[in-house]
Amino acid sequence: MTDKFDKVPGGPSPVASPVSKAPSVAPEAIRAVPVRHYGRWLSGIVVLALLVALVYAFSQGNIQWQAVRDKVFDETVLAGASRTLLISVLAMVLGVALGVLLAVMRLSKNPVTSWVAWLYIWFFRGTPVYVQLLLWFNLALIFPILNIPFIYKDEMTDVMTPFMCALLGLGLNEAAYMAEICRAGIQSVDEGQTEASHALGMTQAKTMRRVVLPQALRVIIPPTGNEFINMLKTSSLVYAVTYNELLRSTSQIGSTSYAVMEMLFVASIWYIVMTSVFSVGQYYLERRYARGSLRSLPPTPWQRVRANLASFSNRRTGGASA
Repeated sequence: MTDKFDKVPGGPSPVASPVSKAPSVAPEAIRAVPVRHYGRWLSGIVVLALLVALVYAFSQGNIQWQAVRDKVFDETVLAGASRTLLISVLAMVLGVALGVLLAVMRLSKNPVTSWVAWLYIWFFRGTPVYVQLLLWFNLALIFPILNIPFIYKDEMTDVMTPFMCALLGLGLNEAAYMAEICRAGIQSVDEGQTEASHALGMTQAKTMRRVVLPQALRVIIPPTGNEFINMLKTSSLVYAVTYNELLRSTSQIGSTSYAVMEMLFVASIWYIVMTSVFSVGQYYLERRYARGSLRSLPPTPWQRVRANLASFSNRRTGGASA
């Protein structure tokens, strides 16, 4: 007969050995040291050096900076800037309204309306804005008289004023791009939403107005803001149709005062100011419409600055300890 042993992990232990109680020692605090990125500092120094060299080159050039300071708030320049803003807003409104209509036509099951919308988008996206402006400006060469029976009749040269040419040239061209943006937004809405609204007895037009378009705005709004900022700069092309906007106003001053480059700097300053203001508005508008799709909203520029300052302060104090 074999002896019976208790099988205990780690080998047999017939006699329990006493456990020695050693004094517990607290672990040493871990000191986290941030990783040094020397490449970032080197690239930053190179970029700053190039920027300083560029600023120095312009400061040594034959530029009358006093003329730039004197003409920034000139009445003629301010009037030109206001007309630039006016034509940009009106052209954008026309482009958005017509773009939504073209997007609905493009998605229609009617082959005629769908084909006409596609043809419109194909033409206006395929030709430059500058060419379209010149076509409207010289429309009197094809139609000397604008005759709408029983409604309106006048010479085309009186109808196609510089303002009208600028509005039609910019607005109709923008409609082609807004049609594609709106079409992408409409197609981003799940088809089940349309099917559910039809099951409730809603018509196609009512479904589009109350169900699809409100949900598509989250996709449509961001590129629309970008298109408006681009419109502010594209409006300088209406110089070709003699509309007295910002670039034309500054160019006229430059041609009479022989300060051509200085007035181009003035125009650039105002374009940068307008686009910067609307870029901030676009950011907060996108942030508002992102509330339903993101778990946490992206930080605002001020919050990013505070976070960077806090991170820099932690590095100055030697890192965080745990």
